[in-house]
Amino acid sequence: MAAIEVSALEREFKGGVRAVDGIDLEVQAGEVYGFLGPNGAGKTTTVRMLVTLLRPTAGSARVAGFDVATEPAQVRRRIGVALQEAALDPLMTGRELIQLQATLHGIAPRSVADRGDELIGRVGLSRAAERRVGTYSGGMRRRLDLAMALIHRPEVLFLDEPTTGLDPTSRLTLWEEVRRLRDEGTTVFLTTQYLEEADQLADRLGIIAAGKLVAGGTPAALKAEVGRPHLDLVLADGADLAAAREVVASFGDRRPASDGCHLSIALEHGAAEIAPVLRALDDAGFAVAELELKQPTLDDVFLEKTGEHLEGGDEPEPEPAGGPAVLG
Repeated sequence: MAAIEVSALEREFKGGVRAVDGIDLEVQAGEVYGFLGPNGAGKTTTVRMLVTLLRPTAGSARVAGFDVATEPAQVRRRIGVALQEAALDPLMTGRELIQLQATLHGIAPRSVADRGDELIGRVGLSRAAERRVGTYSGGMRRRLDLAMALIHRPEVLFLDEPTTGLDPTSRLTLWEEVRRLRDEGTTVFLTTQYLEEADQLADRLGIIAAGKLVAGGTPAALKAEVGRPHLDLVLADGADLAAAREVVASFGDRRPASDGCHLSIALEHGAAEIAPVLRALDDAGFAVAELELKQPTLDDVFLEKTGEHLEGGDEPEPEPAGGPAVLG
């Protein structure tokens, strides 16, 4: 049985804004599913529906076998949620928050301390367990929030951009924990703004743009669909970029240039076409300062499917009429 099943799911907001427009997706039990999209694409709205914080306008979604709209309590018992903005009481200690979360989930009092100690150790916070959370760094707060989401051993874990703003060491630590959870059989639904993170962790990916799911599959399969390498060029200062684009137009499809790059061209035959491109530019009077041939990446997949590079985190999406609909 699939851990998450979504069919024709929609969410319309005030003013007729359709943030999620009829998406279908399926996440198998025990896999890490990466969910990517540009700002305002509908990622956050989708997650809010799947964790029962927003009621769908149309369509259906089942998580751990239960309908998110008609059986929200059953869904909540089986999921863990670590959202981007962790609501942690700064005056409580890490241990106190873990134990409170365990109590709220109905864990037997005799088991609360042991389960709390296990998770505090697992996320590397044993030495900080008695400190107030207000003294924790951003990375420590993220790890504590993850531990709290795991307290009841959820079948499905939702992680909303879990490593945004973390230092490289904290990011790698969290990656290791996600891999361990997958190995233990937990299903992980991961939204992220980092393509490397998605490539490293996700068994399969879904890309959403303008409320629609525009691509899905394994990272390797999606990159194979793009197929062609591309050549990034930096021209000498003062070059007429419009004219240079005309010179290279016959060699391949022009791509939006990334930061620091002046021209980017998709090349059908890869390295064999570099010399002709350089000769054509030289003959037209353009000096090339830098060049790099890049193989297909998830950024190329994202660019082809959405028309833009993935940059930054999600901006707030519109609120429904009357404010957010929290299911009871």
